[in-house]
Amino acid sequence: MEADNLVDINRVQYIAIAVSVVYLLAILYLIRGKKIREEYSLIWLLFGVVFIVLSIWREGLDWISNLLGVAYPPTAIFLIFFMAIFLIMIQFSLIISRLSRNNSKLAQDQALIKQKLEQVEKKLSEK
Repeated sequence: MEADNLVDINRVQYIAIAVSVVYLLAILYLIRGKKIREEYSLIWLLFGVVFIVLSIWREGLDWISNLLGVAYPPTAIFLIFFMAIFLIMIQFSLIISRLSRNNSKLAQDQALIKQKLEQVEKKLSEK
């Protein structure tokens, strides 16, 4: 192989570190600006830290890929990425389910209040 065709692993590592840091800073910025609530951002922060650690600690990626039985270590990053997306989707499903229940309860409460108000108005108009 020619030297030009080889991948500079250090450059790839530096790019991975930079992207991970920018990702983590973006999440912190969104939390600080109240765009993401703190309780919903924990999983985002967790995976941001995981990606930074794996970007810095190359042997860790090898260790995790061996643990998972993955022959090619960069594939382990994609597996971790898909696990992160899966967990985030579960978290969002739980949040949406809770908000849907709350929305139904609020609609029922509002209908009951409206009915009582109409009854009170009817009694007042009869007097």
